[in-house]
Amino acid sequence: MKPQLTLGVSLKMYFGYQQTLEWSRQIAEIVKNHPVTRDGHRDGLVELFVFPSLPAIAGAIEAFRGTSVNVGAQNMFWEDAGAYTGEVSGAMLREMGCGYVEIGHAERRRYFAENDKQIADKTTAALQNSLIPVICIGEAERCTAAQAIGQAVAQAQQALGPAEKAGLSGDAILAYEPQWAIGAKEPASAEFIGEVCEGLAARLSLSSAHGDRRVIYGGSAGPGLLTQLGSRTGGLFLGRFSHQPAAYKAILDEASALLLSTANRS
Repeated sequence: MKPQLTLGVSLKMYFGYQQTLEWSRQIAEIVKNHPVTRDGHRDGLVELFVFPSLPAIAGAIEAFRGTSVNVGAQNMFWEDAGAYTGEVSGAMLREMGCGYVEIGHAERRRYFAENDKQIADKTTAALQNSLIPVICIGEAERCTAAQAIGQAVAQAQQALGPAEKAGLSGDAILAYEPQWAIGAKEPASAEFIGEVCEGLAARLSLSSAHGDRRVIYGGSAGPGLLTQLGSRTGGLFLGRFSHQPAAYKAILDEASALLLSTANRS
């Protein structure tokens, strides 16, 4: 079943090792007992993933065992093996039990000079290893919604194009994160976000023969935003605003209410 909502979390490098494991255990308990992720609702309505720091991935996988939360990595290399000191391959991530990997975040571009070709190579490697790439896209400067859609579609095509030309198939998540909104006190307006996410989803669905292309919103996303956006986005990619378990539960509450409202309308 195609998920109706996707909620992802990146812990970036905010937590230590033990703090990551404790957070994972607390979130696991919330998920096990929440109406939207237990019983009959665990059959795919809500897609959940978490990206801890690399050394804590194995511990997080264990903490989330038996829940609907998938664990992935914040980055990967584009080769499966070789003399690439300090890197991690998609093959190893998959062997560990990861199902997702984040690719192309604006901070990777800014601090580590990642370019379009490297992002495309990583996307290809992710799909080759049956990982769902969470590809970060978004404009650097404020602009109109139409301009933002155009830039984001071009970035998505640059990332996925080589894999599609190679005949690779597999689902991909496009995390729309306007770079100017990352780390900001307030996200972009709900109206702007909704318009861009709807436009992106419509444009990307035209070329989805190789797999499902889901559009979610990141960029200072936190509690309350999902309610404002309603069904105009496929979900949220959460950062620091979800690092408190109570805030994460509040967002699950919003997801539950949104799904119930959608079901009642249909």
